[in-house]
Amino acid sequence: MTIKQALISVSDKTGVVEFAQGLRNCGVSILSTGGTAKELRNAGIDVIEVSSYTGFPEILDGRVKTLHPRIHAGILAQRDLSSHMEIMESMSFSTIELVVVNLYPFSKTISKESANLEEAIENIDIGGPTMVRAAAKNYKNVAVVTDPKEYNAVLNEIKSNDCMVSQEYRFHLACKAFSHTATYDSVISNYLTGVYLDGNQNSFPADLNLNFMIAQDLRYGENPHQKAAFYRDGSLSVSGGIANYTQIQGKELSYNNIADADAAWECVKTFDSTACVIIKHANPCGVGISNNTLMAYKAAFSTDPTSAFGGIIAFNRELDGETAEYVIKQFVEVIIAPSFSNQAQNILSQKKNLRVLILNLNGKNNNLDFKRVGGGLLAQTPDNNNVDASFFKIVTKVHPTEKEMNDLLFAWRVAKFVKSNAIVFCLNGRTLGIGAGQMSRVDSARIASIKAKDSGLTLVGSVVASDAFFPFRDGLDVVVNAGAKAIIQPGGSMRDEQVIAAADEHGVAMVFTNTRHFRH
Repeated sequence: MTIKQALISVSDKTGVVEFAQGLRNCGVSILSTGGTAKELRNAGIDVIEVSSYTGFPEILDGRVKTLHPRIHAGILAQRDLSSHMEIMESMSFSTIELVVVNLYPFSKTISKESANLEEAIENIDIGGPTMVRAAAKNYKNVAVVTDPKEYNAVLNEIKSNDCMVSQEYRFHLACKAFSHTATYDSVISNYLTGVYLDGNQNSFPADLNLNFMIAQDLRYGENPHQKAAFYRDGSLSVSGGIANYTQIQGKELSYNNIADADAAWECVKTFDSTACVIIKHANPCGVGISNNTLMAYKAAFSTDPTSAFGGIIAFNRELDGETAEYVIKQFVEVIIAPSFSNQAQNILSQKKNLRVLILNLNGKNNNLDFKRVGGGLLAQTPDNNNVDASFFKIVTKVHPTEKEMNDLLFAWRVAKFVKSNAIVFCLNGRTLGIGAGQMSRVDSARIASIKAKDSGLTLVGSVVASDAFFPFRDGLDVVVNAGAKAIIQPGGSMRDEQVIAAADEHGVAMVFTNTRHFRH
């Protein structure tokens, strides 16, 4: 299939001038529309306006321009069918061998705070998806490009194959095109079924369409007998999410690596101060904040050195060489940071298998969190509620000191990322003992104190965070007897008064947040 004529009509004009110039250098005639035609012409590239080509002007404010038989016959005609080609010749229609189209920015439009239903509707592309689907359907005769990242590869294909594109590559492009339109329509459907005519939105659309693109096949899942793959969300871009990592060193990530790396990154990026988080089996086993990454790491690591073995380490600041020197003394699976100094990279390169990831540090979350269940899907908004001291209600006779209040805030941030039931001991911006994932809160409290003791850490003068209320005073008794002087918890138990009385009996401070952080 020799490319003689291309139709280019793009909303995202990244790289389109260079691509079009490359096509013209190969002798390809170019049809174009509106803003794209103007941009190409301003760059000195000869183009034929679609309206001139069809003999029909753009009408209805550009709503109708490519919806014309001359265009769609040129795309859909099967070249190996004599009946098709006879009709094309009788109508003086020429074929179109390359369609370069990307669609109106619907996702970008609805992501704006000022977006309204009318604006969203105007950014629903009609002609673009029609051309894309037509070209993809006829991939045996037409190449379709929807992704600017493909421009160079397409040009190389054309230049190296005497102005032809192989059928294998055309099929690849067609698959991408159908995925592109499917994702586009899904975003529209999710928005429209979740918005009311007055513009108010429902967090949960009536029809939920999810589109994920495969990022990599994985060796196996949680266990070797399970098959696995990693998919990226095709409709929602969370630049600071784990799916957008850049790996600069090390072995390919495993299923468990990715899951734990996500837990580490989501936790570390919630802190404003320089922070280090060490994750093992989806739970923080150490968290520290300080003035620099080295001190933060030392604080996090010393919480539970045993559990930190083979863990995932995340920093919310650039990793420097001094910190890297300390980190590689331990066995680490993955290190994550927004950047790495040259010295740090050189040091980490000594461990060839160590996976080193760079991630953009922003606080954005997925719009919805999901959990797969048999025959269905649970959806919820993300737990991005970070309370400050203004939310606290001091419920005891003893009030926390300013220093204790700061540690309580830190402990509360950490507890949000610990599997329920969660108990977290902290002091001076670092964790001391963490109890996670137990069936009873009192067991989590005991485990947290035991782990602190095993690491040679004292809990005297510490503070404690509990992700949910104490249902009985027994859990409170455990943490206070271990040395805690201040407690933060949501409150809300029918036995709150008994728990408060126990705190007063012990002479410790306790604050309620009225916010629960279950993490099952």
